[in-house]
Amino acid sequence: MNHFKFELDSDGIALITFDSPNVSMNVLSAGVMSELGELVEKISTDDAIKGAVITSGKKAFCAGADLSELGSGMMDLSGLSEDEAKQKLFDMAFRLNAQLRQLETCGKPIAAAINGLALGGGFEVTLACHYRVMATDAGAKLGLPEALVGVLPGGGGTQRLPRLMGVMNAAPIMLQGKQLDAEKAKEQGVVHEIAPLAEIVAKAKELVKADPMGAKQPWDQDKFKMPGGAVYTPAGMQTFGAANPMLLKETKGNYPAQRYILSCVYEGIQVPIDAGLRIESRYFTKLLMRPESRNMIRSIFLSKQALDKGGARPAGTSKEEVRKIAVIGAGFMGAGIATVSAQAGIEVVLIDVNQEGADKGKQHAVDHFAKGVARGKVAQDKADAMAALITPTTDYSLLSDVDLVVEAVFENSELKHKITKAAEEHMKADAIFGSNTSTIPISSLAEASGKPDQFVGIHFFSPVEKMALVEVIVGDKTGDRAVSRAIDFVTKIKKTPIVVADTRGFYCNRCVMRFGEQGLAMLSEGYAPALIENGTRMAGMPMGAMELMDMTAIDLAWKIQEQTKKDLGSAYVAGKSDPIITRMYELGRYGRKTGKGFYDYAEDKSKSLWPELNQFAVDGLKSVQPDVQEVKDRILYAQAIEAARCMEEGVVKDPREADVGSILAWGFAPYTGGVLSFIDTIGAKAFVEKADQMAKDFGEPFKVPGLLRDMAAKGETFYGRFGGKQAAA
Repeated sequence: MNHFKFELDSDGIALITFDSPNVSMNVLSAGVMSELGELVEKISTDDAIKGAVITSGKKAFCAGADLSELGSGMMDLSGLSEDEAKQKLFDMAFRLNAQLRQLETCGKPIAAAINGLALGGGFEVTLACHYRVMATDAGAKLGLPEALVGVLPGGGGTQRLPRLMGVMNAAPIMLQGKQLDAEKAKEQGVVHEIAPLAEIVAKAKELVKADPMGAKQPWDQDKFKMPGGAVYTPAGMQTFGAANPMLLKETKGNYPAQRYILSCVYEGIQVPIDAGLRIESRYFTKLLMRPESRNMIRSIFLSKQALDKGGARPAGTSKEEVRKIAVIGAGFMGAGIATVSAQAGIEVVLIDVNQEGADKGKQHAVDHFAKGVARGKVAQDKADAMAALITPTTDYSLLSDVDLVVEAVFENSELKHKITKAAEEHMKADAIFGSNTSTIPISSLAEASGKPDQFVGIHFFSPVEKMALVEVIVGDKTGDRAVSRAIDFVTKIKKTPIVVADTRGFYCNRCVMRFGEQGLAMLSEGYAPALIENGTRMAGMPMGAMELMDMTAIDLAWKIQEQTKKDLGSAYVAGKSDPIITRMYELGRYGRKTGKGFYDYAEDKSKSLWPELNQFAVDGLKSVQPDVQEVKDRILYAQAIEAARCMEEGVVKDPREADVGSILAWGFAPYTGGVLSFIDTIGAKAFVEKADQMAKDFGEPFKVPGLLRDMAAKGETFYGRFGGKQAAA
């Protein structure tokens, strides 16, 4: 066998070790399930085998199903009728359920010795075992994160977990991706025993020998009762009665996976488990036929995974190890970059204009690591070791042996030019200089460099510790090696890199500015502030347009606005948002950081819209407010049109990067799969027709680029035209 090792001890207990070759984590692939089926057959028919323990030969038990296989099967439906496609997907979905049902009904006791993470399908394998023993000291966690990537647990998770712990306790795990540690799992009845890692196999064997349940799952016992109450009990009615409105509040109706999970549970626990498993597989199939799930799997999992592995690296370049960097500018952004770099084991020279500033930047990292210690996520000695990697200083001579310099001073071209020249005096010949700028063109900043081919943009998003995306910006003279080295650095610090061309605002800021501008444009046109904010969230954005402005700081928006006016001169075209931003700046309402912006922020962290916002409605508040769908359309279409324009201009060249970037950088409605998937799913022709009407009604931001008109005429999609790995749903 390729994926499993089989040993039989003197008591007739088989030890099955899941250990797939050449991978760091086990996943449930077709090959794995085929071998597991053979093992179940062997256990069932061999009289010498009295029972079995399943464990892992890796640090984690199993990371779940192989979504790349699922994605390939899901996308390969061309030429099939709808009924044929559904049958193909159902057969694929039900195979896992059928095999795990064979495992739990094989007639012999089977225990799982859970030595680390068991997520998704990995957790479902353990749920099909009669007994579970979980390690207390190996970072072991149990979870069903499928809903987070647009699917549902397809290996019996929606049926077995509620039958073990009750619907109310199981709901956060299935619907929100919450995870259980060993203590919680034992407390809630999900595992039978917990023990130190070194003892879990022995404990599992003891349970198999004793076999108190007679090799039968609780739900296969004659007198099984649903924990927490069945559907038609007072407790059950209360649970499901509350679950639906809570789910709608959370998802705004945009995410079918969560709704289907709830349906699986509601319908499945009313029937025997065999019927429940078929119900689950039917909903799984129904979900995979929906564009939301197909697009989310492609963007959030498949495309992101490819980019995380350096998929955007220029052809002909090779990976280089980044061992030591310098960060110039120890403010909030620079300190964050130093923090995530040290977390990745990279030595950091943190330079500021004075020692006090540099020390303050390092303290930011120390405080961040301390929070990890307090939460039990990192050991104190590890936190100390990471902090020791950061050297705060004012001495540029310490740049002599760094592989990469990241400049992170505030947005001022003259200052950045000065920093570049000072740094290059001390950098080694092959070191790369990266500027963290959010709006200033990289080519103009590279004019100060003696080696413009080794000058690249590395645009982080704030806060650095939380934001997963980094834009690698290619200037007019940036060489491929500089781009490749920047990608190596970004992937090492566990961020996702996308490569974008040099233009004002680059890719992400250009699109997100359309988001903010559209919110303020509606404010100036007399839309009620609450309608704008609620409509924005209902569209799938993580926060309201004005809430976003507050979070990113209104004074920063004003500075960018004024710098852009200065740089573009007579070519600058003021938008409806300009006078609003200027007035807010004059009023000192800078946003969340000052406790007042478009919202008022209370000391208890609650917030409410500033009552004076109606002053910005040029002709007063509309007497009849527009439908919320109009708000949703304006917010989403404005961003998508700008993304299409970026593709036309070559700012981004790969639809995968455009989609992943839109979700990770500013949270563009993840259920759509990203900005370009949003267009592809609607269809270019229908999208252009709608946008043309919006341009008549709302002006310039909705004028579509020529690329989109050409695609509409030819019936093309972005993924079809630009060679994405999979077509949109």
